[in-house]
Amino acid sequence: MTTPSDVTITPRNLHFRADGAADRAWLGGDRVGTAVFNALSLTFPDGERMFMDAVRAHRGELSGKLLADANAFIAQEAIHSREHVGLNGALDPAHYPLAEIQADLDRTLVEARKEGPLSMLAATITLEHFTAILSDLLLKGHDFLAGAPTELRQLWRWHAMEETEHKAVSFDVFQEVSKTWKPSQRYGLRAISMLVVTRRFIRNITLYATRLLTADGMGKWEARARVLWYLFGTPGLLRKCGLAYLDWFRPGFHPWDHDSRVQLDALRADYQLGLPAPAAA
Repeated sequence: MTTPSDVTITPRNLHFRADGAADRAWLGGDRVGTAVFNALSLTFPDGERMFMDAVRAHRGELSGKLLADANAFIAQEAIHSREHVGLNGALDPAHYPLAEIQADLDRTLVEARKEGPLSMLAATITLEHFTAILSDLLLKGHDFLAGAPTELRQLWRWHAMEETEHKAVSFDVFQEVSKTWKPSQRYGLRAISMLVVTRRFIRNITLYATRLLTADGMGKWEARARVLWYLFGTPGLLRKCGLAYLDWFRPGFHPWDHDSRVQLDALRADYQLGLPAPAAA
């Protein structure tokens, strides 16, 4: 399986109002869900810059459609990073430990960058798998954003749509730059990278969401338990991704084995025809 030839990647230079994110329970009054989505957003700007750098470092080895897709991927991620900077800016740094969270995230990313471009690319393809399968939940009707303000729901739906469009770009770049490797070497690196990244991803989201909730006055252990329940119990943001996540470890896996073109087209049409246009910044 490779990326279908009719999949197009379109950077959309959109601006979203993020003032609704100042509400400490903007997700329909759900403090825990709000904290989880805020924690995800806090990781995006610097994480997506690393993704851009990881793909950019290998552009000299690309050509044709893959090179064009890599350039579009970088453009999309740059806009995503910018919009999540705006979203995160709505959080009150006097109330939330944002500097502490940023310092922890910085340490993680510094370590990732020290490993070099190929290791960064391996981390990128695994994290892109997480964003792809989470986006797939939205595309397939698991609307975790029900109750969110329109502008925030719009931002997250747009992000999910574009993450789906480019979900295989970094993977295809990895396949290209490792094309002379033995299949066992290629599989081994992506499998080990996923195990390492999974631990860090779950640890970071749990830790950051817990810190946001404790700033809101919830006890540390209660906050941690409720975040884990949100992720793996009800509503199960990560639990519902379980089978799609495990598919990564199947030899021969490709992100477009999960063919979401029909749902992607429906969301594009929804975006164009049925939803309010985002307000300009």
